[in-house]
Amino acid sequence: MRIKYEDLLTKFEGILISRGFTKENAKKAATIFADNSLDGVYTHGVNRFPKIIELLDKKLIDPSKTATKEFAFGSFERWNGNRGFGPLNAYIAMSRACELAKENGIGIVALGNNNHWLRGGTYGWQACKNGMIGICWSNTIANMPAWGGKDPKIGNNPLVIGVPRSNEEHFILDFAISQYSYGKVEETRLKGEKLPYPGGYDSNGNLSVDPIEIEKTRRFLPVGYWKGSGLSIALDLIATVLSKGNSVAKITSFEEETGLSQIMIAINPEIESSKVENDKVINLILDDIKNSVLIDENKKIRYPGEKEFKTRKENLVNGIPVLDEIWERIESLVK
Repeated sequence: MRIKYEDLLTKFEGILISRGFTKENAKKAATIFADNSLDGVYTHGVNRFPKIIELLDKKLIDPSKTATKEFAFGSFERWNGNRGFGPLNAYIAMSRACELAKENGIGIVALGNNNHWLRGGTYGWQACKNGMIGICWSNTIANMPAWGGKDPKIGNNPLVIGVPRSNEEHFILDFAISQYSYGKVEETRLKGEKLPYPGGYDSNGNLSVDPIEIEKTRRFLPVGYWKGSGLSIALDLIATVLSKGNSVAKITSFEEETGLSQIMIAINPEIESSKVENDKVINLILDDIKNSVLIDENKKIRYPGEKEFKTRKENLVNGIPVLDEIWERIESLVK
């Protein structure tokens, strides 16, 4: 089925208000869920919404709490998420990083004790809409083995890099350090499909495209094999040290995936150049890449963020696709 953006937004907002959100924060939170869905990132929009409500009902997310500043030095600040709603706190942190970048050229906000931020790309788009280059990441529970190990010890810590363009068709690289994010594997399972490429290991230790097997073993495959494993560890180290928050190991010891550590970086690309100059450079690079000799003439090369921009326009016209099972779960949350 397809649901209109406005209807989805209203549904989310009403359910969040019934769980203790103020009307203002419910609107902001609902917009993040709806916008993620609008861009085609259903794993961190409509599909994730019931799970977030479950955490609210378990009192593992406090809808009355928002992030507070604990330390500031120059272009760097450390904030405490106070176990509030993760996306709102992350949005506040990136907003502050952008403000610092406007003042100093660069802004860094380390956000500890926060909850899941849903789609990391949200904050890359946010930075770019403010004219800033955005770099951010979060740690997670342990859901991948370190390279050479069997048991989960490292997170699929999502990393986002955004580069702004004047036409608003921003470059947004948003990826988990696992070959597929947990949400993508879950969505594939719900659809009764297989992954197009191996995403982890099955019960026999073999690479697998079966989402059921991968979820069962929790042996997700890191991107670039040992390189992805090392990158995951590096991101966890930096986020934990700068935020004075929880590491992947500590988060894994909790009942649920809460109390995450996140980093928001904003860089002002117009310190010594103009939008026109930057656009010229960016367009030359992206155009050159898109003019590659194609393996398949029917499959054009897209730069990161291009698909989401196109999907956004299509879903505004046609409505947002929602799985029947997911919509039934969302309807059941109405009080």
